[in-house]
Amino acid sequence: MGRGKRGFSLIELLIVVAIILIIAAIAIPNLLRARMSANESAAAEAVRTISTAEIEYYNAYAVGFPATIGNLGGADPCVASAATACFIDAQLSSGTKQGYTFSAAALNPNANGAMQDYVEGGAPNSTSTGARSFCAITDATLHATPPMAPPPGVPVALATCLNPPFLAMGN
Repeated sequence: MGRGKRGFSLIELLIVVAIILIIAAIAIPNLLRARMSANESAAAEAVRTISTAEIEYYNAYAVGFPATIGNLGGADPCVASAATACFIDAQLSSGTKQGYTFSAAALNPNANGAMQDYVEGGAPNSTSTGARSFCAITDATLHATPPMAPPPGVPVALATCLNPPFLAMGN
């Protein structure tokens, strides 16, 4: 009797590799969809956070709404002032977070020059980070586009928040 050979044959190894590739082909698209969904949820929450910060700024500084999103945050350690209110974190106030770009603008000055309205929003940086854009106006109602309208990577014009394709999502 000859010695028994130990180990796997080439065919057995190829079968194992093929099974692993099939499982990966099934799992990776689901993982990417879950990541995109998480980014969209985070973007919607960021827009809500910015809306809350806008209202807090308006009440705290009595100078109207801030001119930009940068006025709502500040670098660590943040010192609260009208220029850096410290209501949102430094990353969000920089305008980018989790694959989305955020912006805010103050509108409609009163007789004293204080801005009485705001519009803000976030758009995905690419098709892999999100499929929907989000925005809000002075009433703090969150609006969103249907998936892929406008296409990701195209910044949302903030003035169009109330117009199609944006749909109100509620508070």
